[in-house]
This record gives sequence, structure tokens and C-alpha cells, in this order.
Amino acid sequence: MWSAAEDESWGRNAAAGLLEGHESPAAALLAGNGPDAWTGFDREVRRLLRCHPTPEGGGRLEARLCHPDGRVRMAALAAWRNPPLELLLIRCADWVPQVRDRARRVLGRAVARYPVRNRDRARRALNRPVADDPALVLTALVPLALRLAGREHGGWAVEQLEAALSGRYSLLAAWWRPGLPSTTWSRNSLTAAQREAMLERLTGSADRPTRRFAARVAVACGQYGTRELARRAAAEGDPVTGRTWTDAALAAMAAGGPDDRAVDILLGSRSAPVRAAGVTALRRAGRAAEAADHLADRAGQVRACARWLLRQDGGDPYAHYRGLVTDRRRVTRYAVAGFREVAGRSDGPLLRALLDHPEGPVRATALAGLRGLGLVVEDAVLLGMLEDPSASVSREAALGLLGVAGRLDSAALADRTGPEWPPHTRRAAFRLLRGRGGSAELRACVAMMTDPDPVLGLYARSTVLDWNWLSTLDEGEAHQAELGALLARAAQVLDVRRLRLL
Repeated sequence: MWSAAEDESWGRNAAAGLLEGHESPAAALLAGNGPDAWTGFDREVRRLLRCHPTPEGGGRLEARLCHPDGRVRMAALAAWRNPPLELLLIRCADWVPQVRDRARRVLGRAVARYPVRNRDRARRALNRPVADDPALVLTALVPLALRLAGREHGGWAVEQLEAALSGRYSLLAAWWRPGLPSTTWSRNSLTAAQREAMLERLTGSADRPTRRFAARVAVACGQYGTRELARRAAAEGDPVTGRTWTDAALAAMAAGGPDDRAVDILLGSRSAPVRAAGVTALRRAGRAAEAADHLADRAGQVRACARWLLRQDGGDPYAHYRGLVTDRRRVTRYAVAGFREVAGRSDGPLLRALLDHPEGPVRATALAGLRGLGLVVEDAVLLGMLEDPSASVSREAALGLLGVAGRLDSAALADRTGPEWPPHTRRAAFRLLRGRGGSAELRACVAMMTDPDPVLGLYARSTVLDWNWLSTLDEGEAHQAELGALLARAAQVLDVRRLRLL
């Protein structure tokens, strides 16, 4: 995946080197970088030429193509036979109409002829292989075209690419001659094999906007079948692109009939929205009875779809969940979470019975479910669960006690912040001490400034730095002698000037 900041920085450095007289062409300096390197190069050249109109490398054609003066850019387009296609594409979104139109004509001819007629010369100049197939050149330009689409005149290139990939007409010969007959377009259009190869490369790009664009075009063209759409949806990590593939797969199944294999592919995805779509597709496939298998999915969205489907089939999700949480061998944390989503306050005893389950995640989810239902768990029980070996249980117990931290014994909580306790227990106790506020919080923060846990130490030091010591003294929460001792211990993190004032 490209880093936009690094690429832009690289482009600015290349622009500075070019204007300082670097011998390598811009294409060689920026080879292997993403689209932001080219836009950064263009902006930096323009900025430097405004500040220093006559630098050493200001006469280079790359610099003239990015010059602030539109007449200079126009002359560079007329004089340069083989300019970098990336700079040409940027000039196709130029704010000057004459420059913009000429750049589009030059780019059309360059894409059609440059790779083949000047392959050897380009390879020597750029020190990189140059593709024979114009479709490969177009593929490399797509990320930059998508970046330029946000500009006032930048949508043109994306429209042309989409039209070429759809097979409507050719970018290679008809860009600057819109009046050409359709027979001429068809002779110069990309072949079906070229379009398929371009879409395959674009859908596998590391650049998210490129994958989103390619997915949209491929779906519009009907490029893939139902199972391939489902496979791409299941494998896609970007939610937007995954939604495109998923909707297309569901539409294909609605039009062409259910496909069990495609449904199974959707259900096996790691993405929750894709799995949810697979659950809803079970109904059309005549497999609604399988909804019960997804009631304990790890994603709430999938569980909700499974409950809906089960109700549509005449089932009762509550009964299924009750059977899961009462079977200690089958119950999981996600089964408990699903039961909480359909349970009422009368189901508290079922959740309370899981507080001693051997699995920590089950105990933590049951505790969270009780809190979500508004059911009170005794302070003594929650204080005991602060020492639970599972960090998730200790965290949930602290959340349950946070609202009543003021009535807890601060000394007992402070004992649990000692180095002999595991980090999650110390964090839970410290959280409750901070929830108490006042001198109890200050004592805990001063004591834990040097805690080996970096998170606890950071929280403690930041609290001490922002503490209002005089307010604590005025409110009588601590004696002056005790505050003086705490201040002396906190001297290592306080500013000398502030410490002297205090």
C-alpha cells in the first residue's frame, strides 16, 4: 500500500533535485512511487519556480511542463515528443483550457504509440522496462487519474478510462476526435482480452481507490459470474469494495437463481457485512433452517440477520439462545452476547450463573450482559472479580464498579495496585481510584508514576502534571504535610518553575 505522505515527500525532493541540475529525468527519479509523488512533484516545481524563476534546471522540459505560466506549459507540450505520461495526465486536468486540450491530444497519441515505437529509447532513459501493450500503460495511470478526479477538470480521464474498460470506445485514438465514426472507434478500441487483463490487475491493486473503481466497472460490465463475485467479496478487505462485490453477487443470485456454493463462500468470509449477506441469502436458497448455526456469530450484525431469518422461518431465537447459555459445554462468549440482545431483566439468573464459568470471555460477557440489563451485582462480588485471571473479566468488573467508586475502600484498591499484582488487576484498581477523585486519586497517581506498565505510568504522570494542588488543600481533602510529601515525590515530573511556585 502506498504511503501518500512519503510519496509526496519523494516527489518534492525529486522536484528540488531536478531544478538543482540533476541529470536523471523525472520519470527515473519517481519510478516505483505512487500517484502522490507525481502530484507533489508538479506542485513543488511550480512553487520553486515562483520563488526562483531562473534555477539551474528551469529549462528542463519536465520543469517547463509544470511551470506556473500556462504559455510555458503549452510550449513544452508542443515541443516534447515523448513526455512522461504521468505529467501529461496531470496537465489533462490543467486549469488553462488550451493546455488542457493539447495535453489530452498528446496523451492519446502517446498512449497509442509511445510504448511500441520508443520502447528501447524509453527503457534506456527511464532505466526500467516499458510495456509493449498500451493496456498496461493505461493500468499504471489509473491511480493517478483517480487522484486527479477531485479537481475541477480532473474527471475527464476517469470517464475515458471507464469508457475504455467498458468497451464503449477507445482511449487510444478517439480522445481528441469525438466526431469519429463508431467503426473507427471499434477498430482502435481495447480488445476483450486487454480489458479483462486490465480489470484483473486493477482489482488486485494495493491502492484502495483503484480497487473500488475497478470493482464498480467490472460489476457494471458483468465481467464475473456469481461465484467469482462471491469469492471476491469474501476476500476483499476494504469495506466499500466488499460491499460492491457483495451486492453484485446477491443481485446475480436474484436474477439467475440461488447458488449454494456462492452462499457458502459468502458465509465463510472474515468480513461481517459479507457474512451477514450470506445469511440473508440462505432464505432464497431454501436453507433458512441453517440460520440457527449463525446465532452465535462473533459479529452482532450477523447475529441480527440470523435472528431475522429464523423468525421468518417460524423459529424462536430466544429458545435457541436459552438452550445455548444453559449448556455449559456449548456456550460461548458470542452466544452469551446474542442472548443478551434478546433477553430481559427476568433472565438475570441465567447470566449470573455464568459468572463462575471456566472460560474467561464467557464470564466477562455475562458480566457485561448483567450491566446492560441494568441488574445490580454486589460490590463484594465485583471486587473479587478484579483479581480474576482474565483481563476482560477484570475490566468488566471495574466498569461495573466505576459508578459507585466513591463508596469503595481506597486502601483496598491501592493494595491492588502493587507490583505483585498482574497488570490488568492494577489497571482496574487504578481506574477505580481515578474514578473516586480527590486525594485518593492523587495518592494513586503519585505512587504509580514509575509503574513498569507504560500505560499506567503515562496516565499517572499526565494526571499529576495537570493536578490542582491548591484546590486539594483548600477543600481539606488532605493535610498540608501529606500534600508536601506527595509534591516532593512528584518533583521528578513537574516543571522546576511550577514546583518552586507550589
